[in-house]
Order: sequence, then C-alpha cells, then structure tokens
Amino acid sequence: MASSNVTGTRRHRAGWEAESPWATSWTAAAAALMTFGGIMAIFQGIAAIAQDDVFVATPDYTYQFNLTGWGWLHLILGALVTAAGIALFRGAAWARAVGITLAGLSMIANFVWLPYYPVWSTVLIVIDGFIIWALCAPRRGSSAT
Repeated sequence: MASSNVTGTRRHRAGWEAESPWATSWTAAAAALMTFGGIMAIFQGIAAIAQDDVFVATPDYTYQFNLTGWGWLHLILGALVTAAGIALFRGAAWARAVGITLAGLSMIANFVWLPYYPVWSTVLIVIDGFIIWALCAPRRGSSAT
C-alpha cells in the first residue's frame, strides 16, 4: 500500500521514498529505454548470428571476435536487459540494481562493438549512461536543503 505524507512524496512497499515526482519519472523513462534497448540488442544479435551483410568486420581489431559470438552475446544481454526493464516497470525491487549492472555491461559490450556498427553503438552507450544515471538518482529526501 502506498501512502502520502504532507510534502507530497509517496512511500511504497519497498520502503524507498521518491524525492520528487521527477525521480519516479526518470525511473519509468529508464525502464522504457531498457526495454527498447534490450529489444534492439536482440535484433542486433539475431542479425549478427545470421551473418547478415549489415556488419563489416574490421581487420586487426584488438577485440576481434567471431561475429556469431558477438551475436550471441548481444542476444543474451538484450534478453536480460529487456526482462529487467519490464520488471522495473512492474516495480520489482531487484530490478534497479540488476538494471544498473546490465546497463554497465551493455556499455562495455557496445564499446567493443564500435568498429562493427559505430553509430548505433554510440547511441546505445549514451542511452546506457542515462539509464545508469536515472536508476542511481536519489530516492529519499536529502538533508541538504
């Protein structure tokens, strides 16, 4: 059960208290971006597994990996990010920490994926950075005013 106090913040079952409606809105935006980014990573993984002509392999790349291996990595990571995003929408307490961890892993995966698909990788790195920021936003009223 949620209850309101005089200042207009809401206390939820998990015990966290949103500092403002903006904190809750950023969490919802992060959940939406996680779901969207996860679905796109799944499609990216499927395309790489299928050896699609969309990707160009760069010779002498330090993190050179078999394109099928990258595809499986993106497919699995995308499925996990999508599941965490949906769980975050549903209010699961574990989804915040898992979302931060998965967004960090997704940032790393997209960084080493840069030579294969630079524009999309850069976009996903920025989105993952926003997700981490939104999920780490303070949830309790701060004592500094």
